[in-house]
Amino acid sequence: MLRILVIEDDPEAASYLVKGLSEFGHTADHAADGQTGLQMALDSSYDILIVDRMLPKMDGLSIIKELRRDGNHTPVLILSALGQVDDRVKGLKAGGDDYLPKPFAFTELQARVEALARRPQSASQVETTYTVGDLTLDRMAHSCRRGDTEIPLQPREFRLLEYLMQHAGQVVTRTMLLENVWEYHFDPQTNVIDVHISRLRGKIDKGFDTPLLHTIRGAGYTIRDAAH
Repeated sequence: MLRILVIEDDPEAASYLVKGLSEFGHTADHAADGQTGLQMALDSSYDILIVDRMLPKMDGLSIIKELRRDGNHTPVLILSALGQVDDRVKGLKAGGDDYLPKPFAFTELQARVEALARRPQSASQVETTYTVGDLTLDRMAHSCRRGDTEIPLQPREFRLLEYLMQHAGQVVTRTMLLENVWEYHFDPQTNVIDVHISRLRGKIDKGFDTPLLHTIRGAGYTIRDAAH
């Protein structure tokens, strides 16, 4: 028996899903909008999330991205009337584990749910804390420290530092930052990255003996311990 959260705004579709899942012996909760669904997913422990893409208050892909950023790796099955290849690719890139276009046969949905449940859970292997030198970023607590100094970060600064620390010691290009931190798939030809890098450097390096954030001229940026 699985505990499943269905995030679906269509009352008829939601009723059909909850009823069908219950008949297969699962416990199914329901949220009718994206914000409620995200909060329920964060507050409770579910085995599977079934998420519609088009939702009021917060769309399905945004829910998944927020969960992944928060360190929640509950398997997600995306349901959507948007069934083209590009739509499915976007869903999977957003952090979805499977994608089922509407309309669908319930037997297929049940088979996909069971397949997701059989996958080994990797949440325990997902890093929640990153460390470079004496700089530590805690994703779960949403905090940053350098040595004994607490460093306050704005949400975008936090995401930028998180991405850099995930790739510590590697050169991160502007394109990588635009796509993964700003979610732009084009270069807006602004200095937004330079401004945020400068602010971040001022917070994590200014006043400390050893700089950690480096600009690699003509290539991008890297964060690394001076010892490496």
